[in-house]
Amino acid sequence: MDAGGCPLNGGDGGGGEGRGSGPQHGMITLEDLESFSEDQLSDSGTGRSEEREMMEDEEQNRLLSYWQDVARGHRIDVPRDMAEPIQQLTTNNNGTHQRETVPFTLISRKEKCGEVLYEKRYYDKALWACITITEDTYEQSIGYGFMRIMKYICQHNSLGIYLGMTIPILTVVRTEEAHSSFSRAVTVAYYLPLNHQAQPPQPLDPDIVLEEWPATTVYSRAFTGATNETTLMTQINTLAEILDSPRLYVTSSFIVAGYTNPAAANRVNEIWFIQRQ
Repeated sequence: MDAGGCPLNGGDGGGGEGRGSGPQHGMITLEDLESFSEDQLSDSGTGRSEEREMMEDEEQNRLLSYWQDVARGHRIDVPRDMAEPIQQLTTNNNGTHQRETVPFTLISRKEKCGEVLYEKRYYDKALWACITITEDTYEQSIGYGFMRIMKYICQHNSLGIYLGMTIPILTVVRTEEAHSSFSRAVTVAYYLPLNHQAQPPQPLDPDIVLEEWPATTVYSRAFTGATNETTLMTQINTLAEILDSPRLYVTSSFIVAGYTNPAAANRVNEIWFIQRQ
């Protein structure tokens, strides 16, 4: 795996010294905002364009302030130009827009005493939008990376349209040589919705790359709760012990798949190991 590119190619990635951890990872942007009800996000229905515009501005400011408050706990600054993308994503997530799940084929499932230890899955080749960020901390890299991907989703693309949210959002973490800490370089990846796979809108951000990831097999283990460096390292070690065969998978980089609100008590995540080619 190239340290500056996207994963799912079965190769090894670069290492580096990891720093920073917190109560939860910096990808705060998917579902924290779902605490806002549709009533809070709806238009007043006055019919006057000036009042609607004023209310939209107030709504944007309120959502932006919420994001900034949450992000501050992760030492992430949310700039003013995120106000419109935040509003778009929030409105669509709380409306009728359905999130599209990355398709896969289940190959096998390992269970013990009714507990699923891991699944072996096949993912077909597909286009992903990726950005690799290196910040002072792991959480900052994820947070800043996703905000830029979010702009791409929310009209900052060659078609100028909202592309639609897909799940999971993947983050690629790389370990240093001793596999005891994470590199600061983190890749955030977004699966292009099916209707954009053939002709993907081009990102306006030059650091976002569209890559066709080859067909890949992964070992996936679900877990709930916090996703900081400590818990991720625990999950990596747990799956490694279950598989008990480092020759099966890439050992220099791993994927975290995020499905639900990082602030939720029982949120769903997965750790993915990439099968060696």
